[in-house]
Amino acid sequence: MPALSPAPRYVFVGGLHRSGTSMVAALIAKAPGVGAIGGAPVPEQEGVYLQGAIPHTARHGIPGAFAFDPDQHLTEASAYNSAEVEARLSASWDRWYPPEATLRVEKSPVNLLRSRLYQQLFPTASFVFVVRHPVVVARATSKWSEAPVARLVEHWDAAHRLLLADLPYLHNYLIVRYEDLVADPARALARIGGFIDRPIGDASGIEDRNSGYAGGDRIALPDVARRLGYRDDIAAIAAPEIAMHRHCLSEIRSRIDRLD
Repeated sequence: MPALSPAPRYVFVGGLHRSGTSMVAALIAKAPGVGAIGGAPVPEQEGVYLQGAIPHTARHGIPGAFAFDPDQHLTEASAYNSAEVEARLSASWDRWYPPEATLRVEKSPVNLLRSRLYQQLFPTASFVFVVRHPVVVARATSKWSEAPVARLVEHWDAAHRLLLADLPYLHNYLIVRYEDLVADPARALARIGGFIDRPIGDASGIEDRNSGYAGGDRIALPDVARRLGYRDDIAAIAAPEIAMHRHCLSEIRSRIDRLD
């Protein structure tokens, strides 16, 4: 009897809209053995729209609003923590990935708030969270939202408070600041590659677009933004006050530590 192939592992990429999640997911997909969803008739090739196990429509993942909805924060206590949901998700996603991919990257903004549930459903999964200055995200998101910029900063705060509260429950996570990625792509890609244990060598298409959102009225930053190293000046980035990664394998932890 032929040996069974191991089930593919997932790396889930999450972050608020306009944070850089699409760029990071595309970079991960360039690594050897990594596959991404392709050819799907859904926005941004997001897997969240390709399944029916967890209800998701345009009203569930509203830019600048979804983190205000308690039903979008899914943990191990969720009613969706079941073998049936895992089987339905896997079956729904299988057809959209290259069959030879041993690591599958799935990017949906709401993954920012689903890591604890997905870890239960896919125990070998890893999580990459992309964060960007809250004022930049708010101003960029305002093109898609009728909410004032100050309210969109409040949404950034709500989302990232939930994220930081979830981190202690995760075995494998990496936080990527957009600003670090565009400032030193080679170093950031080495860090991401070390985390997924695959080399990522192509940094093409990476450029800093934060300056286009500079200026305007001053908006007070929430405390969680400062813990992530953000300051009032969007060009001033400080060292974060929290652990930006965790991995259950000690050799991968040490590899990333050398790059931080």
